[in-house]
Amino acid sequence: MHIFAPCVINITVSKQYQMNIDHLFTLLSAIALGGIITVVAGYLLIRNDIQQYFRFKAMAHRKEDRSAIFPLRLQAYERLIIFLDRINPSNLLVRVHQQGIGVSALQALILEEIKSEYQHNITQQLYIDPVSWTVVRKLKEDTIAMVNNVANNLNETATGVDLSKTILQHMSKIDENPYELAIDQLKLDIQKLF
Repeated sequence: MHIFAPCVINITVSKQYQMNIDHLFTLLSAIALGGIITVVAGYLLIRNDIQQYFRFKAMAHRKEDRSAIFPLRLQAYERLIIFLDRINPSNLLVRVHQQGIGVSALQALILEEIKSEYQHNITQQLYIDPVSWTVVRKLKEDTIAMVNNVANNLNETATGVDLSKTILQHMSKIDENPYELAIDQLKLDIQKLF
């Protein structure tokens, strides 16, 4: 019997050791499960507060973005009003007309001036109402078409002065000045910004 006694003690110690490990894992599992339940319950309790915090943060960023973009939008409208004023034939012809210039030379100067002004202001479309940009672009195209039509309908002996007079006569026959109407459209858009 003496020979078997250490084996019995080892088996008892092993069972006791196994029970302690099982008990330890049970305790750790219970603690982990309790921790998970606590975290989930805490999240559910403050979830609305967390979401509201992120909503307020997003709104604050949007307000900052709007306040940063506002001056750019206002400047875009200002630049396009200047553009429309500059391509208005009554102003454009005074600026580009040269003494003794021929029809085709004046036509080329007018078209170059319009295209140059347009290219200088093309990025302003990012900041203005798309409908207003369409009005500006269409008025530019209509101005080019009008200049080309008038130049093509003049006789071969016509001068730059004849081209200018014919364009201004054509403009005087229009009931409402399209350049002023387009500027009024831009002014309405500006008022919506405030």
